[in-house]
Amino acid sequence: MWTQLPHGRFNVIRWNAGGQYLIARNDSADRSAPGRWTRIDWVLLPNMAPYEWAFCLSAYDAPTVAAAESTTVARRDTPRTGCNGFPFSRMRRL
Repeated sequence: MWTQLPHGRFNVIRWNAGGQYLIARNDSADRSAPGRWTRIDWVLLPNMAPYEWAFCLSAYDAPTVAAAESTTVARRDTPRTGCNGFPFSRMRRL
């Protein structure tokens, strides 16, 4: 389960550690795209303390698993603009 506040819940069905992405089915209670498919790409941020990693929703309303997995929006080499022209969402420890 991937939870994104305030109301996003994604049921992870495939985790590709080597490709740095996961595929998930949007929860049936999701407000924007219930039952659709999402691809979440991530990147490590070794020189951006206090941020350690970041993620990008490359696809968030794909009609099929295959469509979500074949979406290649994320550009990890430019995390400040590499999420379809927007920054990756940076994460840090609390």
